[in-house]
Amino acid sequence: MRIQNATIHPIDAPVIENGYIDLDSGRIKALGTLPAPTADSEVWDARGAHIYPGFIDAHCHLGMWEDGLDFEGDDGNEDTDPATPHLRAVDAINPLDRCFEEARAAGVTTVVTGPGSANPIGGQLCAMKTAGICTDDMVIKAPCAMKMALGENPKNTYHGKSQTPVTRMATAAIIREQLRLAAEYDKQLRKAQNDPEEDEPEFDAKCEALLPVIRGELPVHFHAHRLDDILTARRIANEFQLKYVIVHGTAAHLAAELLARDNIPVLCGPILCDRSKPELRELTPASPALLHQAGLTMALITDHPVIPLQYLGVCAGLAVREGLDREAALRAVTLDAAAIVGIDNRVGSLTVGKDADLVLFSEDPLTVAAKPLGVMVDGQWIKEPTF
Repeated sequence: MRIQNATIHPIDAPVIENGYIDLDSGRIKALGTLPAPTADSEVWDARGAHIYPGFIDAHCHLGMWEDGLDFEGDDGNEDTDPATPHLRAVDAINPLDRCFEEARAAGVTTVVTGPGSANPIGGQLCAMKTAGICTDDMVIKAPCAMKMALGENPKNTYHGKSQTPVTRMATAAIIREQLRLAAEYDKQLRKAQNDPEEDEPEFDAKCEALLPVIRGELPVHFHAHRLDDILTARRIANEFQLKYVIVHGTAAHLAAELLARDNIPVLCGPILCDRSKPELRELTPASPALLHQAGLTMALITDHPVIPLQYLGVCAGLAVREGLDREAALRAVTLDAAAIVGIDNRVGSLTVGKDADLVLFSEDPLTVAAKPLGVMVDGQWIKEPTF
């Protein structure tokens, strides 16, 4: 397929006026300025529409808390054990939740979804497309990160059960304890591999799940709002030499230079909400601009269902209103989001070889009024344009 007569926004390269984009086998084959080389393919006339990469929400809970259901569709928090690294989002996601349809209709073609923040260690996050009926076919990368949580949520969850953790100290201690157990488990495994006289340790599902974390192969996504919680994440990560990302980072702008110096990415948001709990007291929609100005790599998130996923573009527009450079806002819901979660080899920009995930607009996508003319995932129209 060829789409032509379009303004193409590759994100990783300058805007192409009056351009074309060739697609083959679900991938981007070529793009450039008209006139295009001769091609034996179906041709779509975009009639001047703007083409962007499909939007990416790098942190949400899509399919984990199903729309319109109570406990029956609540599969996001296994709040019977504060350390559950062995739990996998792919085993809980319902891809037929109608919020998937709403997300892709708004141009959000990729999400990172997974457990909530009730547990200090919640489980394994999944990066996936929003189009499909089978989770296994929709997955881009699973796991893409390990979810850990600091602050009020673990405290509130287990205080009501009269069970640890009920303090920030205990939350951090549970994370440390499980990481140390995993490190010792890894040490014993390596000894057994190198010495046939050594026995392997007894199988431990939690430690097995944490092996790629302590080996630096799988990043930790730390849920942290308050600055002291953000710095606790930094402290634990430094102790265990973890790769990590700050999720939410409500007060991250208060230490933006410090985080930038450490090159720590922040998944920022939601910014389109109220200060519903004490640790959100520093919430400001200017935070993305402040983080960007400090030199941090930053992406915007909805935390769906906190903010419905279809309003990701609106959140980016709000960040622009509050001082974020528009191009930075576009990157924050495309290429930078993909890079932070390690899937930029597949999605996030209109680049030859990447997945053909496209969204067409006739207007600025970072506005309340914007509605996609067309949405494509893996080279297939999910919402076919009616020019």
